[in-house]
Amino acid sequence: MQEVALKVQNDRRSTLGLWWYKFSKNYLSVIGLVIVLFIVFCAVFAPLVSPYPEHAGPFVNYGEANQPPSLKHLCGTDIFGRDVLSRIFFAFRSSLLMGVVVLAIVVPVGVTLGLLAGYFKESWIDVLIMRITDIFLSVPPLILALAITSVLEPNLTNAMIAVSVMWWPWYTRLVYGMATSLRNEYFVQSAELLGASKLHILFREILPNCLSTILTKMTLDMGWVILIGAALSFVGLGEQPPKPALGTMVADGAKYLPEYWWMAVFPGLAIMLIVLGFNLLGDGIGDLFAMEEA
Repeated sequence: MQEVALKVQNDRRSTLGLWWYKFSKNYLSVIGLVIVLFIVFCAVFAPLVSPYPEHAGPFVNYGEANQPPSLKHLCGTDIFGRDVLSRIFFAFRSSLLMGVVVLAIVVPVGVTLGLLAGYFKESWIDVLIMRITDIFLSVPPLILALAITSVLEPNLTNAMIAVSVMWWPWYTRLVYGMATSLRNEYFVQSAELLGASKLHILFREILPNCLSTILTKMTLDMGWVILIGAALSFVGLGEQPPKPALGTMVADGAKYLPEYWWMAVFPGLAIMLIVLGFNLLGDGIGDLFAMEEA
């Protein structure tokens, strides 16, 4: 038994090593991974890596207000004398939380509905699910999110709810197309002939064949969910002051352009860095799965 366990462990290591070799051949994907790891590190250890962690709260120091970038404040200070770089590191926390929570909600919901509609194609289940999905997809996502958050109390929780309401149809539509084609494959028909339950067919036969596409989309969507969250914060419907949020920092800094440009430019660059990192990483994961299937 011990020899079998060691063999399985070695096989897993060799598989992971092969995956990493294929992934690392795409230098842009490695850059995306490094960016994502850097952002996650800064968010998790923000109190330790931030030059002035106390500036993430209700801190005021008018003696150092509106300071340009320098060795003391690498990204300058805002109108209240707070270090912009420190607030960006703490803002990474709310941005990543937005992405993780939204995807944790929408992926199970959207994937389950897509599996049901695709497997029971041309039934009332298919018609009901996909017509509701089409209604949500017919409304521009940001407009729908703004409409929802405008009637709720502006905070991070309600912003996550609004983005979740607008995001699940994309996964339903994606999985619906794959489940529709997979339902006629031989392995699904064999499971049906053997008397497998509908749940077994959906989640043990069809879903595993959709995972690579779902995981790739999740990685790509992480950046776009954070971007939507920043847009909501930009108009005052996301995380509320004094807690830092990248969108709020850009909106506040834009009032003082071009004289105090650093207040808006550096938070804007942080948003761009997040989206770029997850997009490059998602492309790399997609290429890796494509090579595995080839």
